Amino acid sequence: MKKKSASQSAFFKLRLLLGVLLCFAGITIVLLAQPRTPPAQSGNSHPIVQAEFRGVLPVVKFDISPPLRDMKPLPAKECTLRENEDRDILAHLAPLGPVVPDPVVQRVLGKIGIPAPIISFDGNSNLCGCVPPDPNGAVGPNNVVTMSNLHFQIFDKSGNSLFGPAANNTLWSGFGGPCQTENAGDPVVLYDQLADRWLLSQFTSAGPNYFECVAVSQTSDPTGTFFRYAISTGTNFPDYPKAGMWPDAYYFSTREFDPIGNFAGAGAYALDRPQVLAGNPNPTIVAFLAPPTPLYVVGDGLLPSDLDGQTLPPTGSPNFFVGSQDDNASYGAPSDALNLWKFHYDPSQPQNSSFTLTNTLPTQPFNSIMSSTCTSTRSCIPQPGTTTLIDHLGYRQRPLFRLAYRNFGDHESLVTNQSVNAGAGPNGTVSGVRWWELRSPDNNPVIFQEGTYAPGLTDGIHRWMGSIAMNSLGDIALGFSASNDTNPSVFPSVFYTARHDGDPPGVMTLGEGSIINGTGSQTTAFHRWGDYTAIDIDPTDDTTFWYINEYVPTTSSIGWRLRIGAFNLAGATPSPTPTASPTPTATATATATATATATPTPRPTPTPRVAPTPRPRPTPAPRP
Repeated sequence: MKKKSASQSAFFKLRLLLGVLLCFAGITIVLLAQPRTPPAQSGNSHPIVQAEFRGVLPVVKFDISPPLRDMKPLPAKECTLRENEDRDILAHLAPLGPVVPDPVVQRVLGKIGIPAPIISFDGNSNLCGCVPPDPNGAVGPNNVVTMSNLHFQIFDKSGNSLFGPAANNTLWSGFGGPCQTENAGDPVVLYDQLADRWLLSQFTSAGPNYFECVAVSQTSDPTGTFFRYAISTGTNFPDYPKAGMWPDAYYFSTREFDPIGNFAGAGAYALDRPQVLAGNPNPTIVAFLAPPTPLYVVGDGLLPSDLDGQTLPPTGSPNFFVGSQDDNASYGAPSDALNLWKFHYDPSQPQNSSFTLTNTLPTQPFNSIMSSTCTSTRSCIPQPGTTTLIDHLGYRQRPLFRLAYRNFGDHESLVTNQSVNAGAGPNGTVSGVRWWELRSPDNNPVIFQEGTYAPGLTDGIHRWMGSIAMNSLGDIALGFSASNDTNPSVFPSVFYTARHDGDPPGVMTLGEGSIINGTGSQTTAFHRWGDYTAIDIDPTDDTTFWYINEYVPTTSSIGWRLRIGAFNLAGATPSPTPTASPTPTATATATATATATATPTPRPTPTPRVAPTPRPRPTPAPRP
């Protein structure tokens, strides 16, 4: 065979090289042309999750109510247990992970004295024998509206009752269907400060078709007429519904269970707000279902963001939904984190709407399970004079109402909280409240600051079931339940704490106040306490906080009562030592009557405390 010349060999190699390059180029063009899954966001431990689009739903029923003030308050039927409420997820349970010490725990009260309540008064008592009450409410320019299982009541801001207490389904008297005939609870109250309107809602639970019953006031008067809607979730039971106001829609979240009781996922709904405010009988409703695969990305529920203040979110901003995941809990989470979902509602092309898990934000380690004896039960928090332990809520993998949003112009903030195991205190494991502030939720979400409020590590008092909000000054206030059985003995009470904008990050610096010191324990065998509470901002000054929770006036099996209080942080002044824990001594409370009497609550009596040793804390920085 004839040998190739050097020039022929070089030419051959050049052709081979060009062929290889053309081949790679062709492959690259093909790959770029293929549809791709969006990459995970920075810090994500799993891919982006797109929820299932369930369509544009019709309103099943609509009408306009008579003036509420002219309607007869209905009594609620007697009950002893909320059997259909807050169901357990029985499948997909994983072994509990390791308990890791909480690195952001606050062990003592802040050093600055917190102002006493401006006002504190009783709401409705347990008129029908139901537990839990699920205390909820909102404040407007002239009124405070409260709801519980299974009653609602309207007050002026001096604590005088203007309507009720009445069964919640009084709102749907004459409406027809399950919204009128059932009174199933899980209530939510929103005050829409942009429109000066009220939204009240509860679900139905009898089936086989289920509804969220929504009433929106026609004017600013909550005793006037309401636009009433029945929104169906089909054959899925819409457990634990929560709501938030956004300029384009009222957003709802649910925990949905199929007809045979299997957990189907987290529901997300957008109810077109401008159409509802105009009284449109068939407003657009867009629905999604976020699958529980993996289970920890939806957990035991998501919270929609609820706008505070008059400054709108940036144009085109989605509504934000947030859930929590804990690697110490039973849903198989790989890490401790907050899951950020975005609901883009497109009013012009509703089918183009989307509901997507976009970010998993790693948190500092926390442990939501209260203790080894309280892993999947509600028997957790001790009370004086009884062996009955009440619900801590921690084994539920979810943040607690509300997810409060505020736009400060130079930044956007979201705040929420969750009951957690804070560690070992004087008498054993102590409950605390982990709270978070998220910033830049749409573009570059970060956990700006977080802390676990747990002075019980020093004083032995359990603090749990919180609600948190931020006022126009950037001050953050946290309301919560508190109880302890010994040393000191504290009946279930309603306390609060706060911090000023610019204070050391992750710390509630303003000590602790009391809306009401409880005077009894709950002895029901069901161990239920409330499932959520509500702290709101007064729209008249955008700085005063109003808080709605529960306490027990007299030890009994079903003796809870709502308590409403307001406080402002303007008078907070430095003090040389930390503020004392609220005294467990009984304080006078209003007599249990249908009309609550406003009674200002005195500041808690100080008791000696040891000043804390200052502990360095990291400066917040954007997380990856």
